[in-house]
Amino acid sequence: MTLLRFLLTVFFLVGLLSRFQLVNSQLVFHDQDVVEAIGKELSVPGWGVMNTTDFCSWHGVICSSNSSMVERLDLSGFRLQGNVTLISELKGLKWLDLSNNNFQGSIPFAFGNLSELQYLDLSFNKFGNSIPSELGKLRSLKALNLSKNWLTGAIPDELEGLENLQDFQIFTNNLNGSIPMWIGNLTNLKVFAAYENEFSGGVPVNLGLYSDLSLLNLHSNQLEGTIPESICANGNLEFLVLTQNKLTGTIPDSIGNCKGLSSIRIGNNKLIGGIPKSIGNISSLTYFEADSNSLSGEIVTEFAKCSNLTLLNLASNEFNGAIPPEFGQLNSLQELIVSGNNLYGEIPISVLKCKNLNKLDLSNNKFNGTIPADICNTSRLQYLLLGENSIRGEIPHEIGNCVKLLELEMGSNELTGSIPPEIGHMKNLQISLNLSHNRLHGKLPQDLGKLDKLVSLDVSDNQLSGNIPPALKGMQSLIEVDFSSNQFTGPIPTFAPFQKSPNSSFLGNKDLCGDPLSGGCGDLNGYDHSVYGHKVSYRIVLAVIGSGLAVFVCVTVVVLLFMMREKQEKAAKEAAGNTIDEISSKPVILAGNVFVDNLKQAIDFDAVVKAVMKDSNKICVGTFSTVYKADMPSGMILSVKKLKSMDKTIIHHQSKMIRELEKLSKLVHDNLACPIGFGIYEDVVLLLHEYYANGTLTQYLHNSSQKPEYKPDWPTRLAIATGVAEGLAFLHHVAIIHLDISSGNVLLDSNFRPLVSEVEISRLLDPSRGTASISAVAGSFGYIPPEYAYTMQVTAPGNVYSYGVVLLEILTTRLPVDEAFGEGIDLVKWVHGAPTRGETPEQILDAKLSTISFSWRKEMLAALKVALLCTDMTPAKRPKMKKVVEMLQEITES
Repeated sequence: MTLLRFLLTVFFLVGLLSRFQLVNSQLVFHDQDVVEAIGKELSVPGWGVMNTTDFCSWHGVICSSNSSMVERLDLSGFRLQGNVTLISELKGLKWLDLSNNNFQGSIPFAFGNLSELQYLDLSFNKFGNSIPSELGKLRSLKALNLSKNWLTGAIPDELEGLENLQDFQIFTNNLNGSIPMWIGNLTNLKVFAAYENEFSGGVPVNLGLYSDLSLLNLHSNQLEGTIPESICANGNLEFLVLTQNKLTGTIPDSIGNCKGLSSIRIGNNKLIGGIPKSIGNISSLTYFEADSNSLSGEIVTEFAKCSNLTLLNLASNEFNGAIPPEFGQLNSLQELIVSGNNLYGEIPISVLKCKNLNKLDLSNNKFNGTIPADICNTSRLQYLLLGENSIRGEIPHEIGNCVKLLELEMGSNELTGSIPPEIGHMKNLQISLNLSHNRLHGKLPQDLGKLDKLVSLDVSDNQLSGNIPPALKGMQSLIEVDFSSNQFTGPIPTFAPFQKSPNSSFLGNKDLCGDPLSGGCGDLNGYDHSVYGHKVSYRIVLAVIGSGLAVFVCVTVVVLLFMMREKQEKAAKEAAGNTIDEISSKPVILAGNVFVDNLKQAIDFDAVVKAVMKDSNKICVGTFSTVYKADMPSGMILSVKKLKSMDKTIIHHQSKMIRELEKLSKLVHDNLACPIGFGIYEDVVLLLHEYYANGTLTQYLHNSSQKPEYKPDWPTRLAIATGVAEGLAFLHHVAIIHLDISSGNVLLDSNFRPLVSEVEISRLLDPSRGTASISAVAGSFGYIPPEYAYTMQVTAPGNVYSYGVVLLEILTTRLPVDEAFGEGIDLVKWVHGAPTRGETPEQILDAKLSTISFSWRKEMLAALKVALLCTDMTPAKRPKMKKVVEMLQEITES
């Protein structure tokens, strides 16, 4: 009997197991059918050519280890379109990421049936209409991201049931209504980002009361009421961003309970009262921005206890009193902005001793006293804004020690004395020099002409006299000038920025004459008109004769050149029968050479010319050149660069160009692609390079990574990043600044060794040598450093910035410019804005790489820190390329 029972039990268990396996098998086959249908509907790259029997190995598909049911589906960043409702049939799905695509229409209600779902990311798409209430059925959900879509309406109350929700992001939509109170009841909530919407009403008074809230970002809404005391109830808040709302009341004293707060941004509201002294309890505070409110009282000394404080912005409020001398203890302080208040007293000498101070803005206050002689004790000061105060006395000669200043504003004060010539020592002064509306007298110092990077000069409304020095022609970057309302005399120097300025820039100087003023210098008062008139008449006669001769000679030369050109074209037509766009069928080489002796026999210049005449040989189009593939009769393959027409001015500098190319041919480095030869024809220049079969870094990152056979390889990417850095560091060592750093100008050899190309362009189109205008060398869109907009200078720090963009490309596999980032946002802004969006560094990295192994992720995060340093908005804060190489090598060695 016992044996019979045992056998019956065994049969029952076997039957049950068989039934379970049958059901499980059916589910697996069902998931396979669904995944295949999804691939067809959305045209997922690579899915159609994969082995259908192993769908779990398809890109973005992860199945459970025991049942082979789909648990994770990651289709982010493919720019996909189509109906995503089918995905709701994957009943075992726990992770769904459809971010950064082009999905439109409503979010499928059926997603609410994915009962196992823990992570749902639909951000950066074009989903519209309201948030479906059915999502409230996802009781296991821990992270919900619907940001950067076109969603409208209110947050549905059905989401109140998402009790496990930790990360809730709905920023940059058109959502409205009030933020529901129940969000404060979500006990697991850590991140809530709802910025850039149309929410009104108040911030829920229980927000942060029952959860360990670490990030709250509600900026750019229409929120009213006060900042609730509850946000720091548990003391875990790290980021608080409430800027650009209509918040009223005071800053809660409980803010001091959040001892882990790193960033407080509450500017552009209607807050009143003072800064609570409890602010000194937040030792981790890095950023405090409360500008454009109605805050009042004295600036509390407790800020000095925030030893990590980097930026303090209290501009456009109603603060009074003096700046606490204790601020001199803030060794990490980089920016102190207190403009637009009622502050008074001396310029705070203690603050000037902050060794990392980069920006000091005291403008539009009531500061008095004099400018201290040791104002530039801090060697990093780049922005000194003292305008619209009551500062008196003379400008100290020691101002010349501010050698890193980019902007100096001292207008609208009570300064006296003369302008010290030492200002000419500030060679980096770029944005503005404003000394207007003071009581300065004497002559303009000639040394101002040494400020060759300065864009704007304003010395109006003073008592300056004498001539405007011709030496000011040295200010080659000048765009805006204002010399009005002084006592200048004599002719205005002939200098394009002067003549292009409106005449109002020179008015109010009764004895000043010349263009752009309407009166000529012959109309000056106080001269003997009878004598001066004869002088002018002789000069006019001579000028007319000289001009006539000049015009005659120019016309004659032009006619002769035209006739010679026509004759040459006629001869060419008769010889060849037709013409070709840029090179005749039988081109005459004006100059050419191959720098490598053992390659001279292998290179045929006729074959080179024929190759660039065929569009089928075109490899890529860069900022300065078009690149072609050229097959030589010898079997050798070349990469040929044809310089674009806008750069053909270098043809008129043949000797200089040839010398530069010969120098570059001797420049040897493992990570530089220098020309091996050149050919100069009548109206085109061809540069010869070795051919690299693996193409460019752009192709490797953005094309190859989308192919089915692609295998994630972080070590290769890190080696490429290090190699590019080494190449650039070498260029800087030999005083060459690259003009166009981009992933498209990094070539990869058969072993994926990177070679920085377009090096020769940096020498051939150097504006200082007269071979190109500075406006032609801005570089590739997305890689151009921000300071270029006002400096128009290509610099080593600018190169570092461009390299930082390339490094971010390597880390994120994202293009430098992509509409998915949003209007006016590029890759750099998107990455730097991650903390504001509540995103972790891991969310920035390419998940195909960072999720492979812990060691890869660790190295990628370390490289991300390097990229962030390189793309700092302030050029002086960026590391040198040599230091970048060292940091990347440390990552590799560790």
